[in-house]
Amino acid sequence: MPLDSLELRASLQRVLSGLILILVPLTVFGFYVALQGDSQIRQMAGENIRSITRTSAEFTSEFIVGSVKDVSVIANNPSLVQAVISANHQYEHLSEDAIGSKLGAIELKWNSSESDALARNVLTSDLARQLRRTRDLNPSLLKVTVADTVGATVAGTDKPSHYYQTDRAYWGVLYSQGQGAIDVADLRYDEQNRLYYLSIAYPILQESTGRFIGAVTALVDVSPLFAQLNREQIGRTGRLLLVRDDGTVIEGPGVAPSLKMRSEEYTAIRDSLGNLRGRETGYLFARLSKGESYLIGFADTGLKEAYPNLPWIVVASQEDREITRPIRNLTAFALFVMILSLLMLTLLAAYVFLHRIQKLEDIETSQEDKPSPTAG
Repeated sequence: MPLDSLELRASLQRVLSGLILILVPLTVFGFYVALQGDSQIRQMAGENIRSITRTSAEFTSEFIVGSVKDVSVIANNPSLVQAVISANHQYEHLSEDAIGSKLGAIELKWNSSESDALARNVLTSDLARQLRRTRDLNPSLLKVTVADTVGATVAGTDKPSHYYQTDRAYWGVLYSQGQGAIDVADLRYDEQNRLYYLSIAYPILQESTGRFIGAVTALVDVSPLFAQLNREQIGRTGRLLLVRDDGTVIEGPGVAPSLKMRSEEYTAIRDSLGNLRGRETGYLFARLSKGESYLIGFADTGLKEAYPNLPWIVVASQEDREITRPIRNLTAFALFVMILSLLMLTLLAAYVFLHRIQKLEDIETSQEDKPSPTAG
């Protein structure tokens, strides 16, 4: 029986050594892999949200550029250019004061019945019918107005609120010292139709000289743009925002431009937008006001340089907890297995150690009980 006990303790020691050599490295490695998985999943989520914001920024830019192109096609229509040139002939022998007096007199009567005949000519001319056909083919065009070189209305799809445009804020940019320049106004809201729109003013230039001779102003519905941005789904807690470079939200879930709300996400990414490395990375993890950690992606639409009134940036965010939930469960399980394995090894080592002490005590006891050789 003592021999069996000795063999059992020897076997347990070998098992313990084997378990230590196998389980400890495996559990530590498993926990390390789980931690690496957390880093990888964060990186993958960051790249995904960066892709979403860049795609949305490109779509936004393409929508605006496409809208400007639509207006440019109207402005460069030969029949429209000819109509504007004909309208400009009436000013050839008039001084600036005389032109100003004439326009001022019409403007005073423009919204009264006295101007009905002139307004009818503006709305029923061949050019006006052509503009309405163009609008029918492109539903994003809400209203189109054509003005001559002094800003007087030549034709339009609808009666404009003012007869001449030279006192409007955009006219100076549009005229641009006779060279002509595109002006895209900031976002506006149409109370009657309940939609947001942009005003795009495009210069009409004389083909032979490139001289400014008039302008086309079009109101463009941006609802298709907003609808596309709202279709982007980023998990359960994610959202996509279109914001200005001062942090004001233009479009987002449950947010309208009229609310003039500030984006928490923009505050977190503002510094990254100001450096090249941050822009290239395109995302970061940050804590917002409620203390929750969020993954925030961002991309500049690139519209500001060409259209200063559109400093738009696409921002997306998603809760960090939602992103890392699967790997957090795996990490917790790996940690549990590691702790459990170490605990079992500790108990087994304690068992072997205690029995080894017991063995030594048994040996000492047996030697004390053995009779002395000199006795007897």
